[in-house]
Amino acid sequence: MGLPFIPLPFIPLPLCLRLNYGETTSVDRSTEMDSAEQLTLGQVPTDIGQRSRELRQLLQEASYAYYVLDEPVMEDAVYDRLYHELVDLENRYPELITPDSPTQRIGERPASQFTSVRHNIPLYSLENAFGNDDLAKWQERWQRIATDETDFAYVCELKIDGSSLALTYENGVLVRGATRGDGTQGEDITPNVRTIRSIPLRLNLDHPPPLVEVRGEAFLPLDSFKQINRERAEAGEPLFANPRNAAAGTLRQLDSRIVARRKLDFFAYTLHMGEWGMGDGEWGI
Repeated sequence: MGLPFIPLPFIPLPLCLRLNYGETTSVDRSTEMDSAEQLTLGQVPTDIGQRSRELRQLLQEASYAYYVLDEPVMEDAVYDRLYHELVDLENRYPELITPDSPTQRIGERPASQFTSVRHNIPLYSLENAFGNDDLAKWQERWQRIATDETDFAYVCELKIDGSSLALTYENGVLVRGATRGDGTQGEDITPNVRTIRSIPLRLNLDHPPPLVEVRGEAFLPLDSFKQINRERAEAGEPLFANPRNAAAGTLRQLDSRIVARRKLDFFAYTLHMGEWGMGDGEWGI
């Protein structure tokens, strides 16, 4: 049995995704290229390459405003026009396609299977406590193991009832999304994770850290859950028992197009950086 749950830095969704999408950053990604991108764009006209970067930035900012802040900054028709312009450029010049492009959220083909991956750090489940006695016993247990933890504080928050995810970013780009599994190993469901609009494909930071892991819950909003069950009833399919089961079942779909249609959301609560350090605690982050 691993260590008991010890309070971790808590990052509410808006804060975490402001960090990721860079709402307040002054970085201009329309003129920014890493060395790998420079190599792949050798045969692409300069103005075309710059326009594709501008389109990615505009679409990423619009998605953040729409899906996270619920404050649209762009009309749907304008978004669609810019999106299709980017699709057209990427079709003409496949070298322009990057992992963080908005066009890469939904895969074209279903996966044949999911692969098992080892978590960078264990992702354990929470224990239930039904009263103060349970809480006191839990505290006694973890203090017997983590004897050096003498200065601690608890953070209380509402439980989002969904499925736990571990999101790994390398140099600012989402490279892996994994389920909890048994806490030590989970399933790599990155194609499905990429369809969740509130999860950024790139951290919009000037100098993103080389390695970041975000922990959180993928969940199904109640309105989406009700709509899915209405559609399943009309199709004569069995209904989902509750939003949690629906979210878990959706994440394990082999076809990411089905996942995209079900409109999952994401709530981030922990951030691990560097060699899996966690900063200065909730208030420090």
